[in-house]
Amino acid sequence: MTGDTIRVRRVYEQPSAADGARVLVDRLWPRGLRKDAARLDDWAKDVAPSAELRTWYQHDPAKFGEFRRRYMAELDSPGPREALNRIRALAANGPVTLLTATRDPDISEAAVLAGVLRETG
Repeated sequence: MTGDTIRVRRVYEQPSAADGARVLVDRLWPRGLRKDAARLDDWAKDVAPSAELRTWYQHDPAKFGEFRRRYMAELDSPGPREALNRIRALAANGPVTLLTATRDPDISEAAVLAGVLRETG
């Protein structure tokens, strides 16, 4: 999968035809967003970081490296693996946009997932 195939965006941004399949990768529904406005193809809650990891991380840029390491370990279990396989199946048919509510998607679980999907195809 190339960078063109897997993209990361904020769920609050206007949906685009270039998004392809739109997958929310947050465990919690984004505040203030109507479900119909999100235009999702999947809500992959199972691939989101655990509540404990999210609470520890708090999107602190200084913790991103350690967050990534811990999150990668969480991804290596049955629930997240199944969710990743669903996203891989979507990507086999065209572009996929991973959506997150975080203010800085570059240091989010969506960025980590995009890297994993690009590496493993």
